[in-house]
Amino acid sequence: MFRVEYQRLRFLVVDDNTYMRRILKTLLHGFGAREVFEAEDGASALDAFASHYPDIVFTDWEMPLINGIDMTKLMRCSDNSVNPFVPIIMVSVHSERHRVLEARDAGVTEFLVKPLSATALHQRILGVVANPRAFIKTSSFFGPDRRRTKAGEFTGPERRKGEEGEVFPPKPVLVSHSHG
Repeated sequence: MFRVEYQRLRFLVVDDNTYMRRILKTLLHGFGAREVFEAEDGASALDAFASHYPDIVFTDWEMPLINGIDMTKLMRCSDNSVNPFVPIIMVSVHSERHRVLEARDAGVTEFLVKPLSATALHQRILGVVANPRAFIKTSSFFGPDRRRTKAGEFTGPERRKGEEGEVFPPKPVLVSHSHG
């Protein structure tokens, strides 16, 4: 059985709703997390991301200044991103299929629908810690491999070809925190 060592992880919670940030922070502390940083919008989240080097980021979709989708793209693709491989878990009331696919295509690692439960939150964290996904880089996408299973070789016309992009092996979530 795999156990998440919450006390060794740094979390960044990004949501414009103070109450939602408090809920996530309380749950994470209840799991044993010691370092939980907060931001109320995507712009301040980018600053916190650069200064705190979180191991996992939680973000809402709709926020002022920079929304969760654009923030994810900046964390993934900006030339000065401190960790473009960071797991990003979208926590949103928007559960429509097209929204989940848009989040996935922006580079979101996991999706969690509000209202959330402690069990669902733990399952998403366990998923990104115990089963990190390889990352794919093409001319139009950088993020976790969107394929969830490796069952069979896809042979359709939209099959990914190795020469179109790079594949980065899965990265463990916990990284060194010796950043100065």
